[in-house]
Amino acid sequence: MNPLRRFRSGGHRPLAGKNPRHGAVPAVEPGDYAGFLAAMLPQQTGAVESHRFGGERVWLKKAGPRHGKLGYHVLALLAATLQLDMLKPVPNPGGDAAIAIEAQRLRELGAAGLRVPAVLAQQPDGLLISDLGQNGRPAVVLLERLEQAAVTGPAALMAAWRDGLAAIAAVHARGLYLSQAFVRNLMHCPDGVIGYIDFEDDPGATLSLAECQTRDWLSYLHSTALLVYGAAPHAAGAHWHAVLESADAPVRERLALAARRMRWLRHLPAGRRWGRDTQRVRAAGLLLARWYGARTN
Repeated sequence: MNPLRRFRSGGHRPLAGKNPRHGAVPAVEPGDYAGFLAAMLPQQTGAVESHRFGGERVWLKKAGPRHGKLGYHVLALLAATLQLDMLKPVPNPGGDAAIAIEAQRLRELGAAGLRVPAVLAQQPDGLLISDLGQNGRPAVVLLERLEQAAVTGPAALMAAWRDGLAAIAAVHARGLYLSQAFVRNLMHCPDGVIGYIDFEDDPGATLSLAECQTRDWLSYLHSTALLVYGAAPHAAGAHWHAVLESADAPVRERLALAARRMRWLRHLPAGRRWGRDTQRVRAAGLLLARWYGARTN
């Protein structure tokens, strides 16, 4: 999106602009985030889009429909089969409720000193938040950093992977949890700090704190297992257990239980024709079986 143009109107210098998809943007005073949100929301077609407001990059999230139920049924079946409450699906309510949840969670995590986008403006059907980039330098999705590090070698991959572990541990140390702790929702900021995004659901509404935190660890493992297993499974296990030494006992107990009940997943077919999700689940099962073999027998 092109930067918003400044123009004179009486004694003020409101901001206006044009987006090729949305058309002209009504004039908005500098720093008037609520006005910018109100002006842009009716014109935005996508659920999440970035915009320029003056010299600042911002993100607008628009209320959307509730997510389909099929994925939740599949996850519920897996949780029931494995008898693991922490894998129970956490429905995304969609619509205004999802906007309210995200704003509340961002404020909660931000107040705890964690790196999350700032809530700039909010209305029932939309949310305007800041970008995690700094001084013109963008934040990078941690997944991209892991993939780039994997090309360099196992040591570089492990360094980047440990950053993700430490970022999750930092959240838990404050008695909090994430929503979907997949590597795609962790952002490596220009100053090296890991930030967190995507909070449209709240696992704490249906799960205990220990279950929410266990879910965070399993989500991160699931989303990185293919890279880790293919490069440095032994070293990764050492880092995993070292970080989890500081976790609360109920979390460690639930992870050991999950490892015992998920180890059979390592027998899933390895071929690519079964899809990446199957490969990820299989890799997670292989890692858990290796890391907890002597601990869960």
